[in-house]
Amino acid sequence: MNVEKLMLKLERKHPNEPEYLQAVREVLTTVEEAYNQHPEFEANKIAERIVEPDRQFTFKVTWVDDRGQVQVNTGYRVQFNNAIGPYKGGLRFHPSVNPSILKFLGFEQIFKNALTTLPMGGAKGGSDFDPKGKSAGEVMRFCQAFMIELWRHIGPETDVPAGDIGVGGREIGYLYGMYRKLARENTGVLTGKGMTYGGSLIRPEATGFGAVYFLVQMLAEQGMEIAGQRIAISGFGNVAWGAAKKATELGAKVVTISGPDGYIYDEAGLNEEKIAYMLELRASNNDVVAPYAEKFPGAKFVAGHKPWEVAVDIAMPCATQNELGGEDAKQLLANGVKIVAEVSNMGCRPEAIEAFIEAKIPYGPGKAVNAGGVATSGLEMTQNSQKLNWTAEEVDAKLHQIMSSIHTACIEYGTEAGGYINYMKGANIAGFMKVAKSMVEQGVI
Repeated sequence: MNVEKLMLKLERKHPNEPEYLQAVREVLTTVEEAYNQHPEFEANKIAERIVEPDRQFTFKVTWVDDRGQVQVNTGYRVQFNNAIGPYKGGLRFHPSVNPSILKFLGFEQIFKNALTTLPMGGAKGGSDFDPKGKSAGEVMRFCQAFMIELWRHIGPETDVPAGDIGVGGREIGYLYGMYRKLARENTGVLTGKGMTYGGSLIRPEATGFGAVYFLVQMLAEQGMEIAGQRIAISGFGNVAWGAAKKATELGAKVVTISGPDGYIYDEAGLNEEKIAYMLELRASNNDVVAPYAEKFPGAKFVAGHKPWEVAVDIAMPCATQNELGGEDAKQLLANGVKIVAEVSNMGCRPEAIEAFIEAKIPYGPGKAVNAGGVATSGLEMTQNSQKLNWTAEEVDAKLHQIMSSIHTACIEYGTEAGGYINYMKGANIAGFMKVAKSMVEQGVI
């Protein structure tokens, strides 16, 4: 495989998809050497096949708002690769959704799912619909209209969507209700479901919890513990609150959260009361963080800035893609950051990743660090297929085991001369190898 030659071809073919091209380049660059040690990969053109989705669906979503006005959005589903199991990946409802972002997320999902050791392929979907500011009735009508278009293309052994940005328990409920009506069956076709109709305990917290479990192992590898570490977290959405909760429980001090309006610096650290307050704020469709400083006077709100300027031991980007850039990385390094654990998908820009690796700072990529969410979705699928529910302790134990196995794989494939663990290289190679070998064994299809 010649990465530059393949990338040139992809850039000509998909010139307006920068996020997708960025994700492909990152993976192919890190696996190139290992790939070229397997002539059967090149003979079967695995690289050329794996970078293109199996299929993409684009559809119109028409719904009626509370004023009786007809609204039109665009819906998508990218089914990227199902060599090791049914397509699996979230649905994102946000104005920024476009084919490039969904293809980058779906491509990353292939290897993230492979790392979990569970039989799941990679996919992603969503819409440019924005749930923020909409009534429950409007969200319900949109979700129902969206599922009317999508339901024929998904199923428990075909494609199992989940939530993502803008798609939480409420949206999953509306989507599942319409799927059940159309398909006339109760199956595990969506994950993140409510506990009354097939959901799994600790699923809402799983991505954040799993990220902290991975972080604990990164720290242990460096001879450190999480207790007493100062952590900067960005965002306070579906992922960040779980990470903040678990890190705080384990004795760390989470000193930042952020929103579209800026960030909060709380020297005292988050606690149960503060986390509960922010969850209440989010439940009211409000994703700003400024009110936190009014509620808790010891905290400081910094408008229009990102939290990476704060001196911390650990940085955990939890908000969105490319949120931590090169200048942010320089600031973190200058302030003595010890570890970066990327919880959002592709949260760090390439120049930031390069800076961390060059400085020999352990950097955990999102496909490894945030795999706890999809891992627990996989566990929900297993429970649904067996028509039972595990206890929270059982699910948590399995999540611990999965995150530990992912960390072990990263060390196996990412340890370089001198002992530095390149987690990005390790995660990419471990996930890629599993999928590539499956594709070879199944023939050219």
